[in-house]
Amino acid sequence: MSESLANADRRERLRKLALETIDLNKDPYFMRNHLGSYECKLCLTLHNNEGNYLAHTQGKRHQENLARRAAKEAKEQQYRPNKPTVVAARRVMKIGRPGYKVTKARDLSTRQRSLIFEIDYPQAEEDVQPRHRFMSAFEQRVDSTKDREWQYLLFACEPYETVGFKIPNVEIDKGEGRFSSSWDGKAKKFVLQLYFREKGAEGGGREGGRGTPVPDHLQRNGGRGPSPRGGGAGIMYGGGHQQQQQQQQQQQQMYPPPPPPPHLQQHLRGVGQPPPPPPPPPGRPGGGFGGYGGGAPPPPPPPPPPRY
Repeated sequence: MSESLANADRRERLRKLALETIDLNKDPYFMRNHLGSYECKLCLTLHNNEGNYLAHTQGKRHQENLARRAAKEAKEQQYRPNKPTVVAARRVMKIGRPGYKVTKARDLSTRQRSLIFEIDYPQAEEDVQPRHRFMSAFEQRVDSTKDREWQYLLFACEPYETVGFKIPNVEIDKGEGRFSSSWDGKAKKFVLQLYFREKGAEGGGREGGRGTPVPDHLQRNGGRGPSPRGGGAGIMYGGGHQQQQQQQQQQQQMYPPPPPPPHLQQHLRGVGQPPPPPPPPPGRPGGGFGGYGGGAPPPPPPPPPPRY
């Protein structure tokens, strides 16, 4: 047998072996064109029949191209991001709203307002941990009014419904010991305590600022600061409008009213006012004290202004 006949016999044997082991419908590189012939999309070769294509797939050229393509795909797979895993939401039958208790408190040292939330979940599962989150007024969809002065604190635990509380939109103090939450697995009670950061107002405010304590001399004085002149109301730290009026009445009793101005004294002579003293006699210019004639002393100084 000549060499050409040996090659033809080898290709025929490979074709028959490939027909028995390979399914052309699952080959991604096999394609039939409009002329009735077959093409290999990997090697870009044209074949007359299926046997010829199957013999080509067993050849050296096609096997090298397959190895090169596999190496390229493995290299691209390293830099390809992983597909995000989507966790399906659990569908649990809700049994109603939990019982709750809200307590308002205030820290005596820092004068910060505090809220304590106690939520009861008596039928909660053993491996379920209650959760909480803060929600803005523009994120929620239950209340129709969108007021930026309020925010919402939500609590969730299966199989109970999610409950929310409307609290002031003030910065929450996340310092040490200022924000805490605990879950009692035996009593089935979730407790959360938070503190608000109070904003110190200019000119005096009731709160002691952002977590700063009120001075001791202000606490002993009932919240009133010292007067700038030693007897007034001064800066009020929570006394109120009624205390300010009492201070003004005490000042009026302590100091007499000021005398009327000179241009009104002549109109008040018939209302129990004594007549004004006679003017001094005219003197010679340049004589006496300070230019006053007749040697008369200068007039007394005006009375000091009243102290308020």
